[in-house]
Amino acid sequence: MPKLNVLNQAGEKVSDIELNSEIFDIEINEHAVYTMVKNHLANRRQGTQSAKTRAEVRGGGRKPYRQKGTGRARHGSTRSPIWVGGGVTFAPKPRDYSYRVPKKIRRLALKSALTSKVQEEELIVLDQLSFEDFGTKAAVNVLKNIDADPKALVVLAENDEKVYKSFRNIKNVKVCTANFINVYDLVKYNSLIVTQDAMKKIEEVFS
Repeated sequence: MPKLNVLNQAGEKVSDIELNSEIFDIEINEHAVYTMVKNHLANRRQGTQSAKTRAEVRGGGRKPYRQKGTGRARHGSTRSPIWVGGGVTFAPKPRDYSYRVPKKIRRLALKSALTSKVQEEELIVLDQLSFEDFGTKAAVNVLKNIDADPKALVVLAENDEKVYKSFRNIKNVKVCTANFINVYDLVKYNSLIVTQDAMKKIEEVFS
């Protein structure tokens, strides 16, 4: 069972924590992680692109010139895809790119990503994370104290407006609750900063 130090906001060790081996110490499945990242990006696509086919472009009803005798290639419409102003051959149309991945794959990918964070020593556990007032400076100091990477994902047990707004203006830092962690964010951000309460929630939900 993996064991990590628990730090306070000043970067000092206050205790140890034993991680659930079912979540943080499994055999990493890279394909499952790839599948979930691909799914996340596909679900984010708007799918609003649209272009006109030759049937939808205005004009071109009359044959531009006679069939024979001109020395030019034969044409029946000026709206053909090979003409300037013509329609698009395989015109993209609005569509929904989203799709679902089986629950077992989703869980396997998330556990693989969390295990990877532990193995690469990118998981930082805090005893708590709170601020007396809104302040980006205080948030920056916390990141420095715990030696976090500039690209960091901060995970809380519950929404905390002061914490959220304090980190909001820091580039490449995202704050979310334990219920909303996803594989894409775990791969995207280098440091994973989790409070002890959030860690309990993660283990309750995914064990």
